Amino acid sequence: MGSDKASFQHLGWWVLVLALLLGACQAHPIPDSSPLLQFGGQVRQRYLYTDDAQETEAHLEIRADGTVVGAAPRSPESLLELKALKPGVVQILGVKTSRFLCQGPDGTLYGSLYFDLVACSFRELLLEDGYNIYQSEARGLPLRLMPHNSPSWDLDPWGPTRFLPLPGQPPEPPEPPRVLAPEPPDVGSSDPLSMVWPLQGRSPSYTS
Repeated sequence: MGSDKASFQHLGWWVLVLALLLGACQAHPIPDSSPLLQFGGQVRQRYLYTDDAQETEAHLEIRADGTVVGAAPRSPESLLELKALKPGVVQILGVKTSRFLCQGPDGTLYGSLYFDLVACSFRELLLEDGYNIYQSEARGLPLRLMPHNSPSWDLDPWGPTRFLPLPGQPPEPPEPPRVLAPEPPDVGSSDPLSMVWPLQGRSPSYTS
């Protein structure tokens, strides 16, 4: 009888130890461990495409004068650099114009040569269909394009606008320097290899 009780107590200890081990090994999510979140310092080149509530497709474009418009074709002004400030928050820079995408208190978008943490920081919200929504981190206003040919918009200005980040084209490799082919010898000359009288423009080293 005593041996049965001892065996039961021994088994109870093993069950307790096993329960503790299972609890310790249980998977818990690591904060900000999602690969979809953008960590600080990560830089991506993207075109922000949208077709949300617009008659034609549009790419967000930051122009040299600071205006932000939606243009149907891709252009050098629509290539953007998205840099993570912290998980889920990015700054957006026009690659060609070197202007930061910023948002005024009324939701108006503009390009600034100087980065302002309040006006130029956007929270990147990822949707299941691959589109993103960008909101001002400070004000909570959605990033929304104003049609280029329309001074006013009848749609709800507080409604979200979805953008599809399309990969930017990699920079073209520089062309190799052109090497001029040597001039053919003048077979009719008494000095076809220009050993005695160098041609005009030749290096003096040819005379040695």
